[in-house]
Amino acid sequence: MYSTKIKPKYNPNPNPRIGLIALASDFTIEKDFINVIKDKDIDFFVNRIECYNPLTSENLIKMSQKVTEVTKDILPDQKIDCIVYGCTSGTIAIGKDKIEKKIEALIDKKISNNLSSPEKLGRVKRLETGTKKYITILKKNFTKEFNLRGLRIVIDCANGAGYKAGPELLKSLGAKVIPIGIKPNGLNINKKCGSTFPRKIRSAVKKYKAHIGISLDGDADRIIMCDEKSNIIDGDQIIAALATRWKNKKMLKGGVVGTLMSNYGLEKYFKSKGIKFLRANVGDRYVKEKMQKYNFNLGGEQSGHIILGKFATTGDGLLVALEALFALRKGKKASEFFDQFKKTPQLLENIEVKDKNIINKPEIKKIIKNADKLIKGNGRILVRKSGTESKIRVMGESENTALLYKCVNMITKKIK
Repeated sequence: MYSTKIKPKYNPNPNPRIGLIALASDFTIEKDFINVIKDKDIDFFVNRIECYNPLTSENLIKMSQKVTEVTKDILPDQKIDCIVYGCTSGTIAIGKDKIEKKIEALIDKKISNNLSSPEKLGRVKRLETGTKKYITILKKNFTKEFNLRGLRIVIDCANGAGYKAGPELLKSLGAKVIPIGIKPNGLNINKKCGSTFPRKIRSAVKKYKAHIGISLDGDADRIIMCDEKSNIIDGDQIIAALATRWKNKKMLKGGVVGTLMSNYGLEKYFKSKGIKFLRANVGDRYVKEKMQKYNFNLGGEQSGHIILGKFATTGDGLLVALEALFALRKGKKASEFFDQFKKTPQLLENIEVKDKNIINKPEIKKIIKNADKLIKGNGRILVRKSGTESKIRVMGESENTALLYKCVNMITKKIK
């Protein structure tokens, strides 16, 4: 018997397409999907992935190794708008980030086969009223009487998304505004400006004798500030000040979520004030997840990603700036408002490695454990893999600098 491979013909003008990766042993998920989309103009395609029994974490991870291959065969060489991995337990065991990367690997590998043709793409149109509407939405979170008259404010917009809205917002509230980083050309975003380059805002505040400085990042979801004495105010200090104010005003809900990188001094400060403090993994998405899980309404990162759950569900640098400025509206100095806690000295070592899994070796785990015991009660040690580079980051915090250097060095020497 001979067989011939037939290349299927597809509709050249398809409806939106959903691809499902189903377990070979799952006979209900397709029916569920069809019931959901039956009244919608959506095309539905399925491929199955081999199921290993019993469903242990090890077998679920083993199954995931075939996700990319199975994805490719759902609709060969054709565009699919959305792909779903129909294995909840597998996603939990493997981690949704890794599942996404496996599916995206196919797109990265054969990108030309998965792109829509130019004529089928949408068109970009500038919403001329967008900035005005955004400013109106921000201001609605505060009283009508709120104004910034008498304040001289420097704002660094990082040649990014906030270059128009930032200065216009502050001017509309009556402030005298000195804007910098407001000439984006598509190449200069965050270039020696913005929240990742704090010396720019520090020197500008000093030069113009400003009452306060605001520095956004390129997409304006991060913020650092600068007081009238040209001292940089990072995300931890902003969070401490806002949390204290919110607690006093009975606006704080639950507590505060920080990250593994939040300063140890911030943790001690919250403990002294009776404010519950939890740490999430580094990244604002993890902060948000923990805020939702524990029903907190304030969280953020040292880098300036701050989520004001009372007003929004994501970070917004200008919203955070307004909340801080609202607290200063009666003449309080920024240096006083943000001076809530003393930062614990921090030491960070970035070690280049060939394999980041080196920190899982027994001898490395042992030395980390010894360092933890040594510094316990006087600070903390954090050892983690870099998410973007082939590096291990060893961070320590302690008021006892001799102990701090000793603990960090004993780990770095072992890794090197």
